Amino acid sequence: DYRGLSMLRTSLDLNADMTFPDLKAKAKIGGRGFYDAAYRLNGRSQYTDDMLSTYERELELTEAWVQADLTSDSDIKVGRQIVIWGRADNFRVPDILNPRDSRQYGMTDIKNLRLPVTMTKFDYYLGDWNLSAIVINEPRFAKNPVYNSDFYPAASPAPPEDKPDISLENQQYALALNGIFSGWDISFYSGWVFDPRSHMETDTSGARAVHSRVFMNGLAGNFASGNWMFKGEAAWWQNLKFANIDSEKSRIDALAGFEYTGFSETNISLEIAERHLIGYDEALGLLPDTQQEDTLQSALSLVRDFRNDTVQLKTVLSTFGLSGQDGALQRLQVDYDHTDNLTLTLGAVFYQSGDMYVFRNIGDNDRVFWEMTYDF
Repeated sequence: DYRGLSMLRTSLDLNADMTFPDLKAKAKIGGRGFYDAAYRLNGRSQYTDDMLSTYERELELTEAWVQADLTSDSDIKVGRQIVIWGRADNFRVPDILNPRDSRQYGMTDIKNLRLPVTMTKFDYYLGDWNLSAIVINEPRFAKNPVYNSDFYPAASPAPPEDKPDISLENQQYALALNGIFSGWDISFYSGWVFDPRSHMETDTSGARAVHSRVFMNGLAGNFASGNWMFKGEAAWWQNLKFANIDSEKSRIDALAGFEYTGFSETNISLEIAERHLIGYDEALGLLPDTQQEDTLQSALSLVRDFRNDTVQLKTVLSTFGLSGQDGALQRLQVDYDHTDNLTLTLGAVFYQSGDMYVFRNIGDNDRVFWEMTYDF
């Protein structure tokens, strides 16, 4: 029974930024930790060990990198970092380099959910263009809900996840070409990475969730015209593996959206993403794959500022399927900048269950939340 108090979390983020002018270098190191007292107040004995280890407390090294100039038009950046691909604010199409914290759906924007990953990133600049070559040194995957938590969709535990070790043979590689011009920009992406989505394999030791190697090629762009900003993204995935069939599949993802700022102190945005699995087999809809041939997602958001930008109202309406039949959520929140250092947030999230596997039992998870943030 998850009614009542579900979170009473105190968190701390510490970051240090450093510059070394003589070396033409800069660095950043940061850490994050939290403790959630709700589990002790509710009685720790009613929770599993997995739940307590995942949700009660956490301590993590976040961004920790060094960046230095190699020449006047190139540099290198090494360490744990976040590299954003694409232009979307609500969905991920070619944005594959950093996994996300998916333990609780809909509570915050995707920009706050990316997990840093250790990479070596080379950048070369030529006029309006920038070429990035990236070696992803640390295989890292999403933080997902654990068995018996309120966002876990199944009635039984998932098989253990087979996570690749940090080694030479498990290095991943990516390229990005970015062009920024007057009123528009465009980016091209390519990556040979571990599939963010795992599939189940069974051998003599039992079932396990495996991340196989996949190729992703994609592009993204923005075009500005007056008060309008139009955005588009696409990605082509190859070598996708599944448990219920022997053959590999490909998938095409596409996104289109816009932002409108023509109203005073107001931003309205809409994003629509479609994911199509090529050569769909009906067996893919069964457990443990639970894949749909087509997945349609949309997100409509409205952000409005009041009282000289000290109060911000934000509404996000996200649906899965043309009419929300696969699931939906709505988030309403108000942020109040009491001082330059202190921000107060009050909000609510409402969920609707749907046909999509992760949304089948989510409808009872509605919640009201309050947050206080102090920056120093």
